[in-house]
Amino acid sequence: MDIRSTLTQLCEAFNAHDLERIMAFFADDCVLEMPRGAEPWGTRCEGKRNVRDALATRFEGLPDVHYGKSEHFADEAADTGMSKWTLTGTTREGVKKEVQGCDFYTFRDGKVIRKDSYWKIVE
Repeated sequence: MDIRSTLTQLCEAFNAHDLERIMAFFADDCVLEMPRGAEPWGTRCEGKRNVRDALATRFEGLPDVHYGKSEHFADEAADTGMSKWTLTGTTREGVKKEVQGCDFYTFRDGKVIRKDSYWKIVE
């Protein structure tokens, strides 16, 4: 598996807002940890259906969301990778957003088993 290539393809799928293509990269028992939430880890979603539903909220809340200036890093031996990006988008209320962040990925058998997202807090 070429993790860096997979991360590039994942970023392209996110920018296309193509949930089916995104979810094709994820294992059935995947975990997603979103940056916001009531717990120190944010919000945790487990299982492919729950992860898909959580990712759909990103496209609903920021209909024009885009992950630009992306850079991808891989540790093939550890089955891990990281994508660094600048998120831009506009909320449904017309508020423009721009924030830097990154996603840490863990893979098993060529599929994402964990996506842990972080972003800067803009005040």
